[in-house]
Amino acid sequence: MGYAPRGMNSVAITLAPATELNLRATTTPAGRNRWAMADIASGARLWRLAMALGWLDIRLRYRGSMLGPFWLTISTGVMVAALGLLYSTLFKIDLHDYLPFLALSQVLWGFLAALVSEACSTFTDAESVIRSVRMPFFVFAMRTLIRNTIALGHNIVVIVVVFAIFAVWPHWQSLLAIPGLLLWAVDALFLTLMLGAFCARFRDIQPIVNSVMQIAFFITPVIWKPTQLSPATIEKLALNPFFDLLEIVRGPILGTDIAPSTWAGAIGYSVVLCAISWAFFVRARSRITFWV
Repeated sequence: MGYAPRGMNSVAITLAPATELNLRATTTPAGRNRWAMADIASGARLWRLAMALGWLDIRLRYRGSMLGPFWLTISTGVMVAALGLLYSTLFKIDLHDYLPFLALSQVLWGFLAALVSEACSTFTDAESVIRSVRMPFFVFAMRTLIRNTIALGHNIVVIVVVFAIFAVWPHWQSLLAIPGLLLWAVDALFLTLMLGAFCARFRDIQPIVNSVMQIAFFITPVIWKPTQLSPATIEKLALNPFFDLLEIVRGPILGTDIAPSTWAGAIGYSVVLCAISWAFFVRARSRITFWV
């Protein structure tokens, strides 16, 4: 440049040739799948951190409370007792037969409903951590599952008390509920990855999910028994995924024989759920940080 102010030495500036900045996404579907699998693998190795975070959530939730999580146990016990006395009279069912069923069903459904609801806010609740620390998203999914599992452990007291009062004790057949619980854990992790990401993008989805769970509560045998329906209606329950998933855990504990079709339905619904969740997480994983 030839211009220079008076009293100042002229400085020659040479402009570099124009450069072209080309921003183009080159990640292939196979690459996104590898990144998603790496996220789950690295997150699984941090299971101790997920357990610490889940336990911390419980402590913070009931900080300053004298009974802590046992307030939830007391409220669940009172609700089971009230509903048991009411509906055993309305349905004309023996209380000895109905109350253990209701206690187990209510506790298991409470776990499922809370898990689905909190899955929607898995990533939005951890916004500050996601924005400041590079951490696998699978850690937050495990955190949600562990937090609700701890709450379930407190509510198991209600089941034990009701079973003890009515002298109803599970037999060795109850061990068949373990595969069902493992299937629940897998479903919960994949569902959390999907709902957590989806609700981070669309914040009005969570109220819709909660409304769907309320409707599902009434059309799923939780406060009423499947045997109260006609055989033709019972066959239609197979279309309700919550019935199959609930029955593979509840049935063995109550000593009820589980039909192979129920297990087939539960596994089939789980495969579909995991496939959809995986496909969405693979696409959305790189965008979650910008959505929260």
